[in-house]
Parts: sequence; structure tokens; C-alpha cells
Amino acid sequence: MTGTKQDAKVSQKSAIKIGKKAFLLSAGIILVLMLVSGILTIVLPSGEYQRVIQDGKTLVVNGTYHEVPKPNYPAWRWLTAPVEILFAQDNVALITIIIFIFCVGGSISILEGAGIMEELVKTLVQRFSKRKYLLIAVIIFFFMAISSFIGVYEGMVPMIIFIVPLAISLGWDSLTGLGLSLLPLAFGFASAVTNPFTIAVAQRIADLPLFSGSWLRIIFFIIVYGIVTAFVIRHAKKVERDPASSLTFKEDEAIRASLAAGEAEAAHNTAAPNGGKHTDTASSRAKTKGLIWFASCVGAAMAIVLVTARMPGLSDLAFPVMALLFLIGGIGGGLLAKVRPGDIGATFIRGAGNLLPGIVLILMAYSVKHIIISGKIMDTILHGAATLISQAPPLSAAFLVYLTTLVMNFFIGSASAKAFLMMPLLTPLADLVGITRQTAVLAFDFGDGFSNMIFPTNALLLIALSFTVVSYPRWMRWTWKLQAIILVVTSIFLAIAVGIRFGPF
Repeated sequence: MTGTKQDAKVSQKSAIKIGKKAFLLSAGIILVLMLVSGILTIVLPSGEYQRVIQDGKTLVVNGTYHEVPKPNYPAWRWLTAPVEILFAQDNVALITIIIFIFCVGGSISILEGAGIMEELVKTLVQRFSKRKYLLIAVIIFFFMAISSFIGVYEGMVPMIIFIVPLAISLGWDSLTGLGLSLLPLAFGFASAVTNPFTIAVAQRIADLPLFSGSWLRIIFFIIVYGIVTAFVIRHAKKVERDPASSLTFKEDEAIRASLAAGEAEAAHNTAAPNGGKHTDTASSRAKTKGLIWFASCVGAAMAIVLVTARMPGLSDLAFPVMALLFLIGGIGGGLLAKVRPGDIGATFIRGAGNLLPGIVLILMAYSVKHIIISGKIMDTILHGAATLISQAPPLSAAFLVYLTTLVMNFFIGSASAKAFLMMPLLTPLADLVGITRQTAVLAFDFGDGFSNMIFPTNALLLIALSFTVVSYPRWMRWTWKLQAIILVVTSIFLAIAVGIRFGPF
């Protein structure tokens, strides 16, 4: 049969798979954090702030903290917390994330098996192979700007699946791929200029003009962009000189071999006698159709994310809509590439199953917050920090706001949720200790954003890493120097904000 009638064969291999060692290391780290959180529920007194509903959001009432009797929360429930959170009151977001991961993992496996991912990477490599470093600068700016100005973070994480193979095909490694995608996403969120989920919410609660003080944040954004770009280009050049120096060299070799095998197979088909060339041409056309279909679905998903980013009522729907469009794109792409429906189903299940360890890690990460809340010590931690801030001089108070947000981000990943919890307390404290409210917002933004790259309790970090061969310990080993540099830069900017009394405009 010719390629127009013959169903395509699907590959059994997939790059989307979490290694056993990476999973055990990450799970061990999070398990320790779960146990530490459980111990804190015993050591610290339980307490609560009163809360009020305002514009549909729950706000903490300043000055209402009081201790409460310790709840009956036995130690064995620390270990069952990853299951309990599936039935918790705020489980909708978590279940949505899990469905999203399954849809993305399964869909990408279909595209891999049909050779569509190969086609995409080959096209991009041919187009940008002679402008590699310009490509790095452009991609990093794109991801940082989307995150900083529009606040899109979760919606861009699936792009990592395309960027990492592209980086490997251009002669780099998986870490470079994450440096082109995950790094700028997280740093863009922390370098927020008009991010509606951090700056807008925090400024609204602090009674500041919307997006005021942008001039200083723009300067900060430019400096951070330069640092991140230089860091990634330096690493890419190092890998080009000595591929074995990469922390993911062995794992990336397997991906390179898979990409090379695909290219060799395509070349063989092209040179095959007895109509092989015609078959290959038809197969290539089918793959191209599948790629166009999938790219259209992803483009529609990105458009929806960008359009709804500033619409609180609709932004919550972006994640499930993205999952649906990835599913439609993956299945439709496979069908257009002439893959049998039965093979599509089997490949989807296998791809989704490959990400099951990632789901386990996310459930464990989410359970840390569940343990702290169940033990009623979340408000106790916040009250203790607020007490320290109220007694500190201006510069120390600003850094304590920064530190407090870092600590709270360990337990609460959502930026807007942290803002509604913390800003009602931080706003009067800023007035009391002599720092401007704008400085308090800046310190809050710094503390919220950069730790997204560090804490293993951050579900999005785990999701991103689960799409690659990079384990959490390797990620930290690669980024810690960059994190230290950014810590110095943020500290300098915070000191400048205190010194100039960074105002509302």
C-alpha cells in the first residue's frame, strides 16, 4: 500500500518519562518537608485570624489573631494527606491540574509516535540553526514578557515539551531547554511589571493606583533579563564545547539517539526503491497536516490564555480549556498523520501513564499546605512574621516582608491567594514601620516570584521538570548560582526602594 492508505506505525518510545532515580530523590525531599510540616503542627501553637468576604474574596482582618485549641490531627494523617487533598474543599484546582497533565502527556506521546514532534523540531532547527544565540535571546524575552506583563505562567508550561527537544537538536542539552522556557517564566513572574495576579491584586489591597511604580520594575525587568540571557548562553556554549560536561548528558544522549533514528528512518524511506519515495512524500504530507492541526490547537489555547489573563471570571477556565485543546490537537494530529485509532488510544494511555510519578509528586507537594492548615498553624506563622516586621527599622522591615513572602510561598503557591492573605496585614505594617506601601508590594512580588524556582512544594516546578529528564536535585545544582545572583540584585533594588521612599507613582 502507499502512504496515503496505509496507517502509520507508532513508536513505543517516549521522551516524556520520569526516571526512577529522579522520582525517588524528589519524593524523598518532599516527604521530609511533609514530616517537618507535621512536626511544626505539634511545636507551634494553633491560631487564627478572623476573615471577611469582600468582592467575593476572603481577606484577613488585621489585629484579630487569637490562639485556638489544637485540633485532633494525629501524625499518621501526615502520610495520608496526599490522598486527603483530593477530597478537600479547594480540590478543583488540583484535579484540573492532574487532568491537564494527563491530557498533555498523552497528546504529546501521540505526536511523538506519529513522528509529528520530529517534524516540528526538524523544521525549527533548519530555520534557526545559523542564528542560535539570537534565538536564545528572543525566546527568553518572549517567555519573560508574557509572564511579567500578562501574568501567564501555568499556561506556558506545556511549551517546555517543544523547547527542550529543540535545544537538544541545536547541540545543547535539556537544561538549556529549561533555561529557555522555565527560567524566564519564573523570573518574569518575579520581575512583574503589570502582572494582574501579583502587582494588581497587591496594589488594589494596598490602595495604590493600578500598576503604579512601573518605572522601577521595568528597570529591574531589563536587568534580570540580561542576567538570565547571559546565564543561558554561557551554559549553551559550555555544552557545545564539551557535551559530556552537562549534568544531563547520559539522559540527553538517549533523546539525541531517538531524534537521529527518526531522521535516519526518514532518509531511508526517501531513498527506498519501488515507490518508497512516493510513500515517504505522502507520509511527510500527512505529518505536516497533523503538525498544522496541532499547532492550530496550541495557538488557540495560547490565545485563550492571553485573552482571559486579565479577566478574573474567565481566567480560571483557561487551564481546562487548554487541556481540552491539547487533547483535540493530539488526537486530531495523530489521525491526520494516518495513525490507527486503536494505536492512538494505546499511545495516549501509555504517555499519560508515564507521568503518573509526576502526579504523585504534585499530590505530595500540595499536601504540605494541607498539613499546615489542618494543624491550624498557617496564621500562627504569619502572625509571628507580622510581629517581627512591626518591631523592625524600615530597611529591616522591607527585608522581613521579602522573607515572610518567601516562607509563605513555601506553603501557598498561588500569588493572588497569598496577596489576599498577606497584604491586609502588610499594608498597615508598612505605614507603621516607615516604608511605603509601594515598597511593601515590591518586596511581596520579589518573595512570591523567585522562590517558585526553588521550592519543591511548587506544583508548577514539578510539572515542568516532569516533562523532562531533569530531576529536582539536578535543577537546584544547576540554578543555585543564578539564584544567589538574583538574591543580591533583588536586595539592592529593595534597599533602593526604601532609600528613595518608592512612592505610588
